[in-house]
Amino acid sequence: AIAEQHPVTFAAGLAIGGYKPVVAIYSTFLQRAYDQLIHDVAIQKLPVLFAIDRGGIVGADGQTHQGAFDIAFLRCIPNMVIMTPSDENECRQMLYTGYHHDSGPSAVRYPRGSGTGAALEPLASLPLGKGRTLREGSGLAILNFGTLLPEAAAVAEALNATLVDMRFVKPLDDALILELAASHDALITLEEGAIKGGAGSGVNELLMAKRRPVPVLNIGLPDAFIPQGTQDEIRADYLLDAAGIRQQIETWLAQ
Repeated sequence: AIAEQHPVTFAAGLAIGGYKPVVAIYSTFLQRAYDQLIHDVAIQKLPVLFAIDRGGIVGADGQTHQGAFDIAFLRCIPNMVIMTPSDENECRQMLYTGYHHDSGPSAVRYPRGSGTGAALEPLASLPLGKGRTLREGSGLAILNFGTLLPEAAAVAEALNATLVDMRFVKPLDDALILELAASHDALITLEEGAIKGGAGSGVNELLMAKRRPVPVLNIGLPDAFIPQGTQDEIRADYLLDAAGIRQQIETWLAQ
């Protein structure tokens, strides 16, 4: 800690030398190495895997460790692949995918805490930028990025909404998003990260560029520093538990 610029530049040197380095680092600590991430790794398209721990709400680690900004500050960097696993099996598959991605840097952001109990499957590289539809519904489509998938599933069941685990923030599954926009009345994006500049912003940008006039509600962390609290307390306070997500959607639909 406090020396994060060094391992990122060191990883760049290892990658140039033919190695496949993994930088295991907290979300908030990577902020200190942003210049090195851009100039030493991304510009050179080096195959460095960033295993980003503490992505999202961190509970007992405190206010300074809340991983709110990594999706937003990584998404604007060219040549980056950004993956958001929803459980421990997805996390393993994405780490494997990133390790075997040779054409540039990649990042897997995962939360503090324990797994969900998901069954572990044999390791295999995922197709880049491809989401997976978990539930077919009507009217609404929920696009989930990351660890709030259980909450999203409960809401999708209650509202008879389509549920998609997007898996990738960058590259986005453009074809899937445009298909959902054409077949649904509204889209909901869900992430445990800053709304401003986050994964939902990427969905908005795509829809604007393609001139698809579908309403979108972005749900995530607000434009504020997140205070100390347990993960359950903070999610409840910021309406990111299942009840809160449903409340946000229903309030938005009623306006």
